[in-house]
Amino acid sequence: MKLNEKQLITYAEKLGEKLRSGDIIVLTGDLGAGKTTFTKGLGRGLGISRMIKSPTYTIVREYDEGRLPLYHMDVYRIGDDPDSIDLDDYLFGDGVTVIEWGNLLGPDLPADYLEIVLEKDEATETASDNDAESRVLTLVPHGKGYEVYL
Repeated sequence: MKLNEKQLITYAEKLGEKLRSGDIIVLTGDLGAGKTTFTKGLGRGLGISRMIKSPTYTIVREYDEGRLPLYHMDVYRIGDDPDSIDLDDYLFGDGVTVIEWGNLLGPDLPADYLEIVLEKDEATETASDNDAESRVLTLVPHGKGYEVYL
């Protein structure tokens, strides 16, 4: 599906309202594709009012004031060393885990998760108004239980 920034946030917010404890979302896409923007919408859907920031340098940001805790991770900087942080605390916790660049974890990802691929729409990439830029969103369920979000 093709969405502008406002639609992307609204879509993510509606998804966030449906998410369950233990859900894992892997966000895949190039720099600037909208991964953190999408997470802002998810946070709203979970009832989180705090500003959601990119966890690029902190690796993990935790938000616990919503309906469910949100664990927002960016694993780009840990490279091929996922043991440098204790992923199990987040992946098997009682909140929702969002992993930017999660595709880099490869076999260290659990078997069950929802992958959301965000791509810039090349036709709108040169637009001067950010709201006019579109993202192509593709949902890919892995394992059990994530088909319900399609």
